[in-house]
Amino acid sequence: MAPLGDGAVAASPNNLVVSFGEMLIDFVPDVAGLSLAESGGFVKAPGGAPANVACAISKLGGSSAFLGKFGDDEFGHMLVNILKQNGVNAEGCLFDQHARTALAFVTLKKNGEREFMFYRNPSADMLLTEAELNLDLIRRAKIFHYGSISLISEPCRGAHLAAMRAAKAAGILCSYDPNVRLPLWPSEEAARAGILSIWKEADFIKVSDDEVAFLTQGDASDEKNVLSLWFDGLKLLIVTDGDKGCRYFTKDFKGSVPGYKVNTIDTTGAGDAFVGSLLVNVAKDDNIFHNEEKLREALKFSNACGAICTTQKGAIPALPTVAAAQELIAKGN
Repeated sequence: MAPLGDGAVAASPNNLVVSFGEMLIDFVPDVAGLSLAESGGFVKAPGGAPANVACAISKLGGSSAFLGKFGDDEFGHMLVNILKQNGVNAEGCLFDQHARTALAFVTLKKNGEREFMFYRNPSADMLLTEAELNLDLIRRAKIFHYGSISLISEPCRGAHLAAMRAAKAAGILCSYDPNVRLPLWPSEEAARAGILSIWKEADFIKVSDDEVAFLTQGDASDEKNVLSLWFDGLKLLIVTDGDKGCRYFTKDFKGSVPGYKVNTIDTTGAGDAFVGSLLVNVAKDDNIFHNEEKLREALKFSNACGAICTTQKGAIPALPTVAAAQELIAKGN
């Protein structure tokens, strides 16, 4: 289980975003609107929110690395190769000979929304230990990005907390996208408690409207509910509202940026494309947290990236280029 040194892309210490967590294979039905049982075939696609974010950053010209563990199997090696092919630094990746790479079967309903069935019992990503962390990679980052799935069970939870401590001690910005996946948690209560257990460690948090409703047990459109998630020390809270766009909250200002209407086929990875594009801009200039005009420009771009990602199946294959996002912005709604 040695780290992968070969094929790693050189990363700039000034704007590197290190993504921590899971990468897996999504199996998506080749016909939308069918249940898993009804589906006759599936399209194999690389997935896992933190890995999607890393690939989105790289595809948009940013500098990214991924830190996580894979099964020492064909799927695991395939996924690490996909990271490298997408320009992501893979020196924080490890292989485990005793566990498989995680799989997820993702049902696309008629509106492009998803339902998940996971195969990870346990998968290799859940077995990453604190001792296996590449702390040097984390300390070279400008931003350390993570989700909540890595908090579900030990030893990965301990590794996640240690990685976050190392990032904070080094003065690195912490970015959190909870990415709620209830089927993976023992209960709704455990999911809510686990996700909120590290809430106040982040500098930047992105949540969807559905996640606001889940975490607050209230109406996501009610600003009072959204602001119950705010805490002193948070630099930016973003709520994504699907094709309606997003809302933003900082200490000094708040507002909303409209989204883009596209022909939605699959929403997988849309939030990750949004986050990746925003982190590219934050890594370039973290003054964005204090400059509303710059933030709104960045969010307009992020909304376009999220929208484009919904126009084809799978997450990483659907991640947009800068040119594609600019073209959609130029067309307007």
